[in-house]
Amino acid sequence: MRATLPGRVAPGPLTDDGPVTTRQPRSARDLSLDELGADPQLLLTWDRDHVWHPYASMTRPGPALPVVSASGVRLRLADGTELIDATSSWWTAIHGYRHPVLDAALAAQAARLPHVMFGGLTHAPAVKLARLLVEITPEPLRHVFFADSGSVAVEVAIKMALQYWQSRGRPAKSRLLTVLGGYHGDTFAAMSVCDPVNGMHQLFSRVLPRQVFAPRPPAGFEAPLDEAYLAELTRLVEAHRDELAAVILEPVVQNAGGMNVYHPGYLRRLRELCDEHGVLLIADEIATGFGRTGELFACGHADVAPDILCVGKAMTAGYLTLAATLCTAEVAEGICAAEPGLLMHGPTYMANALAAAVGVASVELLLDGPWRRRVADLDRWLRAGLAPAAALPGVADVRVLGAIGVLETHAPVDVTAVQRVAIEHGVWLRPFGRLIYTMPPYVLDEAGTAAVTGAMVAAAHTLPAPPG
Repeated sequence: MRATLPGRVAPGPLTDDGPVTTRQPRSARDLSLDELGADPQLLLTWDRDHVWHPYASMTRPGPALPVVSASGVRLRLADGTELIDATSSWWTAIHGYRHPVLDAALAAQAARLPHVMFGGLTHAPAVKLARLLVEITPEPLRHVFFADSGSVAVEVAIKMALQYWQSRGRPAKSRLLTVLGGYHGDTFAAMSVCDPVNGMHQLFSRVLPRQVFAPRPPAGFEAPLDEAYLAELTRLVEAHRDELAAVILEPVVQNAGGMNVYHPGYLRRLRELCDEHGVLLIADEIATGFGRTGELFACGHADVAPDILCVGKAMTAGYLTLAATLCTAEVAEGICAAEPGLLMHGPTYMANALAAAVGVASVELLLDGPWRRRVADLDRWLRAGLAPAAALPGVADVRVLGAIGVLETHAPVDVTAVQRVAIEHGVWLRPFGRLIYTMPPYVLDEAGTAAVTGAMVAAAHTLPAPPG
């Protein structure tokens, strides 16, 4: 069966044509979740009337496909359509869906302890996950603060850096340096270090803290280092060292800010500059952590260790939201050495036991499996499958690193049109800006990868050539 725009009579998938055809909504109390899931027209009517989706209009909502189940790498829609999820549900589901090990971990923990406040109490899932993270992240990271999401992990990292310098008697060190083209989340401090020009938060620019921005790193993982760019990084850090609390960036790959892949040497130079001028280094590995780039953490490409590290997304494999901010003993001791002597942050659902138990199972499943070979295979298959797109007039660049494949286009893509083509090929994509990309589950096989790259190239065939 083919997927169509939810709640509408449609001649084809993902079209905005056709009237809404659904029966009169009932009360939510009148039917079970199973009953609502079995009535996609009613579900989508309520969705349209009440649910605000991410990066979407409430008054003019775009299409939403009703998903009723998922297994392995595939989503199953209400009409029976099955789609390969080429985005791993925003880069989280690295093991695919309904993995028996993760299902069992969640069920076992639910039977013991689903949640307990983390103030003055603790539990085995959180403690083991913290220890695992310390063991697998770069030395000398030692302490773990659990957060609710990636954005909150970045907020905590920024607060750690600011409070560290406050405690050291250097309150003027209150700004951050980052690079253009970055994305660090949608919460307030995180927005301040996202790209201020081409990012998603220009609306708030007048009220956000003013940070220091370096140019976007030159593209190319294996491209020669640009000495002029290195000189500009040096100039900026030297010029602002007395007011910089930290440098924050996404190592090697700028993800939602444009999927720019850059040489690890720039990260290595920033580590040196931070050491020379007394500035902390924050690595945002929310998207790149847990193997996505071919190293367990992208910092490994540069063989550097940050002072503060943010992880999330794949840590819980798409089951439950959980992130973590790690720091060195020096940072922790600096924060705790002066009044108030404690980190001023404490989420209600901090270290949720269900999420932590799944996190333990996910990390151990990754470490016990051939993740490095799987990511290397995906790298090879993505390169082969996307190569034909390089000759297409609408494509500006093709790039692959690990389990990340990107087609950069000359003009902004029509999201609905690209998704229509992808669905016809049995694939779910979520393009944005001038990017058609995939970050698939690591368990995707060669045939599945060929389906994904085939859908991406087919969508790229529909793109117009640049003017002139």
